[in-house]
Amino acid sequence: MKLIVGLGNPDDKYKNTFHNLGFMAVDGAAELLGAQFTKEKCRAKIAELSVGGQKVILAKPQTYMNLSGESVRELVSFFKIPMEDLLVIYDDFDLTKGALRIRESGSAGTHNGMRNIIAELGKSNFARVRIGFKPTENTPIPLINLVLSGIKEEDKALFEKAVLSASKAVVDFAKGISLQNIMQAYNSKG
Repeated sequence: MKLIVGLGNPDDKYKNTFHNLGFMAVDGAAELLGAQFTKEKCRAKIAELSVGGQKVILAKPQTYMNLSGESVRELVSFFKIPMEDLLVIYDDFDLTKGALRIRESGSAGTHNGMRNIIAELGKSNFARVRIGFKPTENTPIPLINLVLSGIKEEDKALFEKAVLSASKAVVDFAKGISLQNIMQAYNSKG
């Protein structure tokens, strides 16, 4: 069984913000897989499906970004998910906007949601897909405000492409394709 978690904030006012890139990617994966988020469990909206005979859970925690780990810990415990079958998708200020970076493990970096997940799980050895949003130009906006700001019209195509690539990487993970092959196929510079 695989658990794939997209991070974001549940309210409509956050829908098209950088902090919801994880939600966007897992929504895209659900669409590609023909799944719908019809249930709520462990404080998350979930879609349950079978991919190649294996159960896959897509999840969007509803605990708000900074407490994502509470929902993820409950999901991991409820579904008895080993760390190698967990994938988390989220926005990352440490990567150039539109860049995609997939890793087998790592630190939380500047991301409070990931920091909370690592603290709640007591582990960091799980796969993650990071979607970059660091502006190429200098911005006077503090990071806390930037993550909740809307994606500019001129950047929409760039982020749509990045989210689609992340969604396809999620589908490959759900299909059981090795993380090494997924990283080779989707990692970009940034």
